[in-house]
Amino acid sequence: MDFLIARQPIFNSNQKLFAYELLFRGTEGHNIDQLEGDRATTSLLSATFLTEGIDRISGFKPCFINFTTKLLLKNIPASFPSSKIVIEILEDVKPSAEVVSVCRELSQQGYTIALDDFVYARTLEPLIELADIIKIDIIATPLDTIRRTLYNLSRHKKIKLLAEKVETRQEFEQALKLGFTYFQGFFFSQPEILTIKELTTAKINLLHLLAEVTAKDTSFSRLDQIISRDVAISYKLLRFLNSAWFYRLEKVKSINQAIAFLGERELKRFLMLMIISEMTTNKPQELVRLAIVRAKFCELLATASGRFGKENNLFLLGLFSLLDAMLDTPIEDLLKELPIDDLIKQALIKQSGPWMPYLNAVITHERREANECVQALEAIGVGIKDVNELYLQSVEFAKALTYP
Repeated sequence: MDFLIARQPIFNSNQKLFAYELLFRGTEGHNIDQLEGDRATTSLLSATFLTEGIDRISGFKPCFINFTTKLLLKNIPASFPSSKIVIEILEDVKPSAEVVSVCRELSQQGYTIALDDFVYARTLEPLIELADIIKIDIIATPLDTIRRTLYNLSRHKKIKLLAEKVETRQEFEQALKLGFTYFQGFFFSQPEILTIKELTTAKINLLHLLAEVTAKDTSFSRLDQIISRDVAISYKLLRFLNSAWFYRLEKVKSINQAIAFLGERELKRFLMLMIISEMTTNKPQELVRLAIVRAKFCELLATASGRFGKENNLFLLGLFSLLDAMLDTPIEDLLKELPIDDLIKQALIKQSGPWMPYLNAVITHERREANECVQALEAIGVGIKDVNELYLQSVEFAKALTYP
């Protein structure tokens, strides 16, 4: 099922990104109007935190998320990190003793509290006391009313004001002069609709199979079983071994012969490539080809830099560098399922560690970023004159695997 999420940026007075507001927009084929507020918010939280990964959506910026009375009373916000969300209390939430008590506890725990579509009323003072941010619709609210509201809020020194529905530069500058700190609206960016995809059962099974192939203790006989029961993999294995890449005088005619020729390490690699190819049937073939080029390129750079014995790790690093794009799933979620070296995970998730310069060299070479590529190559001790030849070898390797 595909979830539709609207994401609109919120900027500070310097027009720098401060946060995002996230809104649930339903699922493919279902209208958002059919969902009540509680269900919309819980679906949003499930899609962003459990399926996609909030940091992939927010780029490590906080996200404003609407909470209804029912969700506040169930203390749902406390289930999510205070650094990731801003609790946006909807305008129809009444400041009952129970709601105020929950919000006070959340505030004490470090959560940021925002009041949405704010219209001043004395009865709201208990929530105003706890609020960090107050949002005012500058289109729907007359200027005189805004000024009176700001006067009533002036004694609450910690509160910052957020102007909603800013659609022109004039409105932005006027709100800035009035004392607003944050700004949101079409003047900056229309809401962006994001589609969050869940992995199908078939892809999950293939991911488990990929985990089995990458495990160190997978037996040769198990690899033989995987190949033998899949006609497509058997065909592709024979086609690969009889391609121009190997320059063989005699053709490989049987699976047993193919397995004996490749050996365990190369056989595992081949299976990984085939499994990933199966997982990405709805993606452009070029994406798979690029991942294979990266894998071989990283391996060849490992050899050229003297990292003998580490070539396989670098091969996996390049191969998995596009796995999130292939499966529309955060890389950290995918790597949880795979028993691979921690240094590979460090490079792919945190973009750091001893393997990262190899991937940087590959990516900057792809993008023709000469200076950055030279720096990455210097970090791993490979000369620039060798790179083009290594790249061409990688392209030929990928061609043998991905084209008939």
